[in-house]
Amino acid sequence: MSEMLVTVLTPCFNSGKTIVKTLECIENQTYKNIEYIIIDGGSTDNTLDLIEKHRSMLPRKLTIISEKDNGIYDAMNKGIRLAKGRLIGIVNSDDSYEKDTVEQVVNHFGNNQYEVIYGMQRTYLDRKEKAVVIYHHDFLPQQMITHPTCFVTKDTYEKFGVFNTQYRSAADYDLMLRYFKSCEVVFTPIYHVLSNFCLGGLSSSQTGVRENALVRYQHGYLSKKKYWFILVKSHLFEIFHTN
Repeated sequence: MSEMLVTVLTPCFNSGKTIVKTLECIENQTYKNIEYIIIDGGSTDNTLDLIEKHRSMLPRKLTIISEKDNGIYDAMNKGIRLAKGRLIGIVNSDDSYEKDTVEQVVNHFGNNQYEVIYGMQRTYLDRKEKAVVIYHHDFLPQQMITHPTCFVTKDTYEKFGVFNTQYRSAADYDLMLRYFKSCEVVFTPIYHVLSNFCLGGLSSSQTGVRENALVRYQHGYLSKKKYWFILVKSHLFEIFHTN
């Protein structure tokens, strides 16, 4: 088990202000058999320069791609197709792993062909720690699990599919609901902080609220009446909270 290859993906675009902490979290992992794939969307800032400065400290199994893509989920899908590891994790360029994240995941891996391992997430808002959370997979129909902590077997992606790029912010929720509904994918929770996540992206906006509701509705976990109620409430929130 200690020799198992684990792939970590980092999608990025003009991430010069944040990517160093992400690179450092990979360099400092206690588990060393890591393949690291960086999928850059064609950055025009100093992102690629910073990556190059860290090249010698990153895992030897390193792939860097820089080309225009169709958004973060397209970048993730590219990385998944290239991945050679049995397990695949994704750490975005403004987030980071704990030093022992990959080691914890490998140690808790149930050796199932179709498996998702996930854990606790430390959440930051305006550089202040807001919460440490984990949402159990039994409640996936109501609440997304902590996707930044997830490691998924390559076989799971190959059999049940990758991210639906039609979504802007909720493709991860759609993906996990597909796995959950298959009744073939084993979900393994780890009660240990695996990821440090910064709030403020699309997934935490009203766009994210509406897309999450759409995903639940499309998967049959939300009635049409309740779905429309959430949409109206979300739009009203935007109207009355826009400066």
